[in-house]
Amino acid sequence: MAAERERVRGQQLRFTVLGPVRAWRGDEQISTGSPQQKALLAALLLRGGRTATAPELIDGLWGDEPPDAAIAALRTYASRLRKAFGPDSDVLVSESGGYAIRIGMGALDTDVAEQLAAEAEKAQHSGDRTRARELINKALDLWDGEPLAGLPGPYAETQRMRLEEWHLVLIETRLDLDLDVGFHAEAVSELTALTAQHPFRERLRELLMLALYRSGRQAEALAVYNDTRRLLAEELGADPCAELSELQQRILQADAGLAAPADARTSGGPTFVRPAQLPATVSDFTGRIAFVNELSEQLATAEGRVMAVSAVAGIGGVGKTTLAVHVAHAARQHFPDGQLYVDLQGAGPVPTEPQAVLGAFLRALGIPDSAIPDSVEERAALYRSTLDGRRVLALLDNARDAAQVRPLLPGTEGCAALITSRTRMVDLESAHLVDLDVMSPEEALVLFTRIIGEERVNSERQAAMDVVAACGFLPLAIRIAASRLASRRTWTVSFLARKLADGRRRLDELRVGDLAVRATFELGYGQLEPQQARAFRLLGLADGPDISLAAAAVVLDMDTFDAEELIESLVDASLLESAAPGRYRYHDLVRLYARDCAERDQPVADREAAMSRLLDFYLATAARVYALERPGDRLVDHLAPTERPGLDFPDQNAALDWLFAEADCLLACAQQVASSGDTVRKAADLVAAAPDLAESGVNSRRYEAVAAAVGDAARKAGDARAEGRARTFLAHALSLAGRYDEAEEQAKVALDLGRAAADPVPTSRVPNQLGIIFALHRKDPEQAEKYLLQAIEAFQKDDNLPGEASALGNLSRVLLETGHAERAVETARRGARVLESLGHVMRLATGKYQLGIALTGSGQLTEALRELTEALTLLQESRQTLWEGMAHQRLAEVHLAMRNAAQAAAHAEQALALRGHGGEWRRAIVLTVLGKALAQLRQSDRAEACWREALSIHERLGAAEATEVRDLLTASATS
Repeated sequence: MAAERERVRGQQLRFTVLGPVRAWRGDEQISTGSPQQKALLAALLLRGGRTATAPELIDGLWGDEPPDAAIAALRTYASRLRKAFGPDSDVLVSESGGYAIRIGMGALDTDVAEQLAAEAEKAQHSGDRTRARELINKALDLWDGEPLAGLPGPYAETQRMRLEEWHLVLIETRLDLDLDVGFHAEAVSELTALTAQHPFRERLRELLMLALYRSGRQAEALAVYNDTRRLLAEELGADPCAELSELQQRILQADAGLAAPADARTSGGPTFVRPAQLPATVSDFTGRIAFVNELSEQLATAEGRVMAVSAVAGIGGVGKTTLAVHVAHAARQHFPDGQLYVDLQGAGPVPTEPQAVLGAFLRALGIPDSAIPDSVEERAALYRSTLDGRRVLALLDNARDAAQVRPLLPGTEGCAALITSRTRMVDLESAHLVDLDVMSPEEALVLFTRIIGEERVNSERQAAMDVVAACGFLPLAIRIAASRLASRRTWTVSFLARKLADGRRRLDELRVGDLAVRATFELGYGQLEPQQARAFRLLGLADGPDISLAAAAVVLDMDTFDAEELIESLVDASLLESAAPGRYRYHDLVRLYARDCAERDQPVADREAAMSRLLDFYLATAARVYALERPGDRLVDHLAPTERPGLDFPDQNAALDWLFAEADCLLACAQQVASSGDTVRKAADLVAAAPDLAESGVNSRRYEAVAAAVGDAARKAGDARAEGRARTFLAHALSLAGRYDEAEEQAKVALDLGRAAADPVPTSRVPNQLGIIFALHRKDPEQAEKYLLQAIEAFQKDDNLPGEASALGNLSRVLLETGHAERAVETARRGARVLESLGHVMRLATGKYQLGIALTGSGQLTEALRELTEALTLLQESRQTLWEGMAHQRLAEVHLAMRNAAQAAAHAEQALALRGHGGEWRRAIVLTVLGKALAQLRQSDRAEACWREALSIHERLGAAEATEVRDLLTASATS
């Protein structure tokens, strides 16, 4: 017993008051008695160990009307607390006619919060805003609802108000830090709700104006000021504070300082980080002194003056990248705010899209995904704004043309862009052009010597000159030839020279240009063992940006262990690069050469078999992901059979990890093999098996482009089934993007093709899509119901329960629109019950989403709120940001109907913050809802700003919803 008492005593007591008053020993909660007894405990805890006299405690607990036996009650409460504390009863002491509680540091949540806040303040003053933000968030996490919840007495009420005010101050501090480190889009939602709860707190209004402005919503930012000015005048007879008025003027003047505080950009925060993306410079960089000096001088002019742009042009392998990287490293001191780098893949079949590059650059600069806009123009504008006032160098390597480069230029003084390209960019305005030629013989020999060593060259100097001459003085060719010689100590330079001059004539083709590069690669390729050479040829066939080890093993028809050993030998030979553990890629020129070798040395049947194996691998694995995500869905039973199985996954998260990691490669494979009539059917099925890539919002545009390409290829091949499936999922992607006219066109073509081919995939899915299009976009409920009943019948015929449930959910929307609210709810419930029985997480989320809409329309708002909240949680778990945004929109509508305007506005803002969650049409819908919530909050100017933007979108799209928004604006103007 003594040992047990000692063990219990060793567990420190801890207490919470930032919520319900509780006491804990270790993980065990201790009963602290009645509300009055808890009030005594709180009064003692919040005095920080100081003694409270009996009169002070009586006044704090009961105020002006204490009970007759107040003293006796205090003694009873104190006695019961000591008993509850058990071995630690001595923490409650009696002295000087009163009581005190003496506990260790960190035992009370307010003490912990104060310490975290103090550390955050120090971090903020030292410039580490990221650390400060983390500490403030930890402090805020200690709050668990209302402080001192449910406690009676004047003391508890006074302390509750103090703690709530402190909580709000901490929130303001954290929001200020949010804006400093770039989380302005996320902050808008919280600030909208907070300003509704605390309408006279001008600091919150100021932060909201700044957050809106930095989110590109200037009109709303100014409207917040107008709303605030009117509210203060009407309610308090006062004007806005000087800080708020000054901010309004700065917004009107588009003050560049508002875009992002310069000191925050180098604070280590998640937004304005200092990127350092330059590849390593080669240790044996040789010559090019004139070019180095010329480019360095140009880059130096950017400091404090204008943006410098230099474009280095030359043939493949001439050393453009090596030179540019060397110069960029040498110029780093001129660009203290960071260096960005991207390989634009200009020499490859699919150059990198500026939109993708801008997204990567913005992330590298710390902008969160939710704050990155959809379009190239908006991303470019945000990119330039982010770089304003900074000195950053962007190295844009391997560009195709000026059009690809223009959106990627920083555009502000102090920044610079260094570009390499095979083409001379005469149409790139204000660019300093540099034409890079082959090396001089002297420079070429120096480079060769640095790689293989002076001793070997000095004894065979003429042979060495013969080698570099045979390489056409092309740096890449010289480097590859010298590296081969350096790794083979038994070879002489003369031996290498003779190999370059043998009768096979390949090496006679060494000259300036791509042929020189090809001939140089031939030298390395010729030294490969047969199995290595086969791997080199076959791995170059796939179009993806890289290839995983698992996929490479399938292409080579080997197990992964043997494949990895073989592939790593190609990495050692500098013919393949290790992009990341378990992933490999070719330099674009090496890939072209590998394909040339495959066409020359690999039989057509072997090449086709390798790509067929890769297609089977992607299709079989994507089908497994689909089956895990959508249990019971019959699509997987209708896919073309594969000759080999796909990967197995332990759970849904692992499956999704694979799908999103392989998205680019999988889609590239589908597009590549579609051109072959023999594989177009599997290509279409691969598109059908990966709809998550469209629904996630991450790869939507690429998915859409590939689905269109596969559909076109299937039409040329005369394969109605493949075309019908490709256009089915193209229509799905277009619908998700809010492009309903195009979606309808593709869906009708797909339906005709599906019926002609008697294919259950389009004949069930397309009517379901058309039902939604006619319900939401065409506003034709009669036609919508007709299509949805067709879909239900087709899904039932195919025994596809998830599909039937989806169509039932959509039908409920139509029933709701036609005034059959009770039937709508029951229909949606049927669908949700089916999905729940199948354990279908993603579809269950959409089922609950549909049920929530039906419940909203029928006036069952509390239940609607519950269903939609559950749907939102499931969608977040499934990484479906597009559907997540739609759920936020629907939750906003429910809260609006419940007159919870602040919550409605917060959800609408979260929908907007997810960016591109359904195209411009749905953005306008959300803005309309947000405007309604703001109008309820008496923020009429900001509401009108939202409606004006919504109206502009609807008018541009020719949407019927424009009428409602016009009516809202008219009503607002006359009210």
